[in-house]
Amino acid sequence: MGLSWLFVVPLFANDLEQETQAAQLPTIVSEATPSEAPVKPAEHVDLKDVVQEPQDSAVADTSSAEESPSMEPSPPPESAVIEHEQNTDDQPVTESITSQEPVATQTPADIEEPVGPLAAQPLVMLGSEVAPGTSARLSWTPNVSFMGIAAPTPVLVVHGAKPGPRVCLTAAIHGDELNGIEVVRHVLYSIDPAELSGTVIGVPIVNLQGFRRSSRYLPDRRDLNRYFPGNPKGSSAARIANSFFSSVVQSCDMLIDLHTGSFHRTNLPQIRANLRDPAVEALTRKMGSIVVVHSAGRPGCLRRAASEAGVPAVTIEAGQPLELQKQAVTHGIKSVETLLDTLGMLDRRPFWELKAEPVFYQSKWVRATAGGILFSDVSLGDRVKAGALLGVITDPITNSRQDILAPVAGRIIGMALNQVMYPGFAAYHIGLHSSVEELKSEPVEASDTVDEDGDSSLPEELVPAETDERLLEDS
Repeated sequence: MGLSWLFVVPLFANDLEQETQAAQLPTIVSEATPSEAPVKPAEHVDLKDVVQEPQDSAVADTSSAEESPSMEPSPPPESAVIEHEQNTDDQPVTESITSQEPVATQTPADIEEPVGPLAAQPLVMLGSEVAPGTSARLSWTPNVSFMGIAAPTPVLVVHGAKPGPRVCLTAAIHGDELNGIEVVRHVLYSIDPAELSGTVIGVPIVNLQGFRRSSRYLPDRRDLNRYFPGNPKGSSAARIANSFFSSVVQSCDMLIDLHTGSFHRTNLPQIRANLRDPAVEALTRKMGSIVVVHSAGRPGCLRRAASEAGVPAVTIEAGQPLELQKQAVTHGIKSVETLLDTLGMLDRRPFWELKAEPVFYQSKWVRATAGGILFSDVSLGDRVKAGALLGVITDPITNSRQDILAPVAGRIIGMALNQVMYPGFAAYHIGLHSSVEELKSEPVEASDTVDEDGDSSLPEELVPAETDERLLEDS
C-alpha cells in the first residue's frame, strides 16, 4: 500500500455546521468562522478511483471559488486536482493529474437515492451538504494564520445510501505519526457509498503543519493533543483544537483516533480506552481481535474530550513514528473494518489470526535507572515473567552495565527502540494480567498512571523533577 493522496480543495468550504445538527450535540462555540454562511451542495467524488499518471504541476487558484457568487457547483473538471505536500520549502504544490481512464464524476442530482424509511438524509457539515450515496472531499480551515496562506485540511466523507451511525477516523494529530494516515486513506478509498449504511468521515492529517515539517508538534512547539476540546479565545493550539472539535468531531457518533508510539518508541497494535465508560467499553468489543489497554487518557487529549462530550472514542496505537509499517497499518485497517462490519455499516468480515486478544486493565512502564545505550532482549508481544531480563543499558565510556528486569509478569505492549537512554526514560510497557473486578475496586487515580505514550500521568506536582517533560505526553 502506498500513500496515494487525492486531496482536493473543494469549491465551497467553511467551518459552520447546520444549527439543527449542532443542537443535537454538546455545544462548544467556535468563533473561527462566520455565523451566517450558506450551505452549498458538495460535489460527488469517486473516492474509489486511483490516480496513476501525474502531469505538469500548476498553481491552484482557490480565490475564485471563494469569491464566486454562484450557488451551483462548477462542471466536473477533465482532470482531478490534488494538493501534494512537499517538505522542501513547506509550501503546498498543486498538481493536475489524470487517470488512465476518464473519471465519471457525478453530482448528487445524478445519483438515484433510495426512498422510504431506508433512505438516508443529506449530511451537512463544514458548510457543505453531502447527498446520500455519495462521497466528497471537504476541507476544514482553523483560521489561525494569515488568510492568504491558510492551508485547508482535507476531510474525506463517504455518506451511505442507507441510514446508520457516523464514524469518524482521525490520524496525524501528531504530524510525525504516519501509520494512521495510511489506515484512514485505505479505509475511506475502499468504500462504495451505495453499499454503506451510515457515514464514514476521515481526516488523514489533522496536524497538517506538523506533517509538513515531519514534526510531532504545531509550529509553536505545542502538542495539539493536549488542548481538546479547545478554547476559541485561547492559545493558537487551543483555537485550532476548538475549531476542529466543533466543526468535525461533534458531527460524529463515535471516534477512532489513530496514533503510534512517540520519541523513538513503538507500540504493539492496541486500543487505548477508558473501560470505566460503558459506551467506550462497548465500542472496543466491536473492533476485533486486538489488544485492549485501559487508560482514561489525560485531560486535553482528543479521545477523552470526545467521550466527555458524548462521542464515545478510543485510540488505536500501532507502531512507531516517522515510518510506515505494513503490519501496523494492516492491523489498524482490520480493526476499523471489523467495527464497520459489526455495526452493520459494511459487509467486510476481516479474518483474524487469533480469535481473541487480552484486555489489560492495568499496565506498568519500566524506566531506565542509569544512562547509556539500550540493547533490548525482548520484542513487542513477548510474554515475560517477573525478574526476566528485558534489556541492558551500557555506558560506552565506563563500560558499566545496568540490567533492566521485569518487575511483574505480563506482556510487552510497548517499548523504546534501541537508543541513548537517561535515568527516568520509559523503556518497556508491560500489560498486566488483571481482571475487570480489580479495575472496578481500584481508585481512579491509581490505575490511570500511564499516558498514551506509556508515561506517567501523575499530577505534575508528584512527578520527579528530573523527569523529561516530553515523557509525560500522550502519543
